[in-house]
Amino acid sequence: MKDFGYARSIDVASTVTALSRGGAAVIAGGTELLNWFRLGISDDDSVIDIGDIGELRGISQYGDELFIGALATLNDVESHPAVNSGAAALASACRQAASAQLRNRATLGGNVLQRSRCPYFRAEQPLPWGCNKRSAGSGCSSLAGQHERQAIFGWTEDCVAVQPSDPAVALAALDARVDVTGPAGGRSIPMTDFHLTQQEAVGSGNPQRENRLEPGELIIGYRLALRPGQGQAYVKVRERASYEYAIVSAAATVRSEGGVIREARVALGSVAQKPWRLGDIEPELVGLALDRDALMPVIDRAMSAARPLPNNGFKTVLAGRAAARALLLAGGAA
Repeated sequence: MKDFGYARSIDVASTVTALSRGGAAVIAGGTELLNWFRLGISDDDSVIDIGDIGELRGISQYGDELFIGALATLNDVESHPAVNSGAAALASACRQAASAQLRNRATLGGNVLQRSRCPYFRAEQPLPWGCNKRSAGSGCSSLAGQHERQAIFGWTEDCVAVQPSDPAVALAALDARVDVTGPAGGRSIPMTDFHLTQQEAVGSGNPQRENRLEPGELIIGYRLALRPGQGQAYVKVRERASYEYAIVSAAATVRSEGGVIREARVALGSVAQKPWRLGDIEPELVGLALDRDALMPVIDRAMSAARPLPNNGFKTVLAGRAAARALLLAGGAA
């Protein structure tokens, strides 16, 4: 592992100043960053520990809005009464992430910034194969190699990786916003726009970019409207029930009357390099019965836009069924 400097920050302003100079990374829970240093994914010269910044901690309710600080741990979020009553999909997503020990350390701010679990990306230096995320122009070994878990939406031939965060999917379905601050001041980014697909990254001028944070910017927290009158669910399909990343996942919110959908939101996870909101079909769900046979034709139309790779076409079917199950669970259907 490369030697690096270490400093503890006491406030947001000094952290932003240090980050703006370049060559520094932020550490909070440390469940991801230390792996990046070990594998050679990160080669920053110094680490800034933000764990003592009190304004980034805590979960607060302001009327019908919830603010979750970036340093709130996943266990903080999943056990908070206001989250469970008004943002249950987020509580469930946090509860199903990683392991209990990691959830005690992992922060919500860091979790949405985690990198792909692609095996070609998660290898120690020097890489024995090409990976454009690690070395631009070296190729994407997953494209012609192991790609069963990779993207079915938004990928390019330069990269087919997916974003693995569970809470990010729920935040996208809940229309949450990410509050950030940086050298140019503060701003708020919709969670549905925070991450970039590979195609969107190319359009931004930087194919390796994965989110909309600018240099020197820091996540302050997340704002979302509480929805106590709506049912919510997070469905995670994985190979085992503990400490495993999703093959596909789905988060949904549903307001229903008499078994009929009056309002619905649904987002998919592990199908793209961002949470994949099915916004185009959400209006079509209104008026449908909370019944799998009624939902699947609409969901199938959304999934027809998928571009599966040779060995991951099953994810198109699996993701559609996960979306249907999340909607049914959120709507209270059997």
